Amino acid sequence: MAAHVEHPHSTFRSWLGVSVITASLFMFVTTELMPVGLLTPVSTNLGVSLGIAGLMVTLYGISAGLGVPFIVAWTRRVNRRMLLTTLLAVLTVGNLVTAISPNFALILTTRLIMGFANGVFWAIGVSMAMRLVPARHASRASAVALSGISIAAVVGMPLGTFLESLTSWRTTFLIWSALCALVFLAVAAIVPSLPSANAVSVREVLGLPFRNRQLRLVIAAVTLYVLGHFGAYTFIRPIAENNASVTAAFISVLLVAYGVGGAAGNFIASYTVTRNLRASFVVAGTGLVVSMLLLLSLGHTRPGLFLSVLLWGVSFGAANLCQINMTLGAAPETFEAAMSINTLGYNTSIALGALFGGLFADNFGVESAVWFGVALTTASLLVMLGMRRRTSPVASDDVLASTG
Repeated sequence: MAAHVEHPHSTFRSWLGVSVITASLFMFVTTELMPVGLLTPVSTNLGVSLGIAGLMVTLYGISAGLGVPFIVAWTRRVNRRMLLTTLLAVLTVGNLVTAISPNFALILTTRLIMGFANGVFWAIGVSMAMRLVPARHASRASAVALSGISIAAVVGMPLGTFLESLTSWRTTFLIWSALCALVFLAVAAIVPSLPSANAVSVREVLGLPFRNRQLRLVIAAVTLYVLGHFGAYTFIRPIAENNASVTAAFISVLLVAYGVGGAAGNFIASYTVTRNLRASFVVAGTGLVVSMLLLLSLGHTRPGLFLSVLLWGVSFGAANLCQINMTLGAAPETFEAAMSINTLGYNTSIALGALFGGLFADNFGVESAVWFGVALTTASLLVMLGMRRRTSPVASDDVLASTG
């Protein structure tokens, strides 16, 4: 079974559907990271410490990773449009409950449930976008969908912080609940029926990496570079403040540059992955390593900071698109199931990367977190280069052109 399904809809309707899925990704990513910009008012209002308030992000990410293989398997026969609308309904209600919650315990419980919905979306969302368009445009559709991450970084989080400054953190989550409801209606009205394409049981999902050597190596490469990235990038602000004495305004400029770079990386990789997927990932991974080394060597100046963060964004955006196509190439017949394993490794690596990076920063200085990132990302590159010698290509052009 190929992952791509043709639909008798116009080109405009197909790409409008991709845009709606991109909007869904924007809502999920922004909802996940929104508390980062609202920690201070939330902790003050609810009487908890900043560290405890940060659990709003941590628990969300953990449930997004650990629960997804099971939920994807349990919903394996559910129409994907119906499943996506259900996930958006959970997001809508979750943001509403967060806005009106009388205590922090209820907020954490709600965020834990919302995290499960986030993980399932990551497993099915990009696949849905790729199925909506003709096979030859599948990689482009995945790039468009993934641009929702960069848009969330450039627009979503700053917008949430700005709304809080004008109103309150509760009103901000209330507004986000309303926006999620609008996207819910758009998905229901625009995205065509997409019957499930991967009827795989829990046992089969969890057994995929053991049976499929290519997928196992892809997951290893993805896990390593995500660990390295988040181990280092989590501490970009203290590094910039300590080494270059930058202001909060310049930090905002850096974050926007990172987001814009991520969008550019997605766009560039959408053209290169169909020509040489492995080389695209190797170049992106090399860019991650180089950007971290630039941060260590030139990060004491503002131009050096800007250049390193911009390259970091471009490289990470490209790497994210490559890893989606690598997963597809390794398991084209069970793409959603493979993506659920990918999502487990990816989201768990986000939490562990920040944890390990923090341990290095606390014990050996904040720059050691960047060296941790360099080491793990380099290891990811070695896995990919070794795959070339010992296995068949991760995904041929034919696979990428005929599946989605």
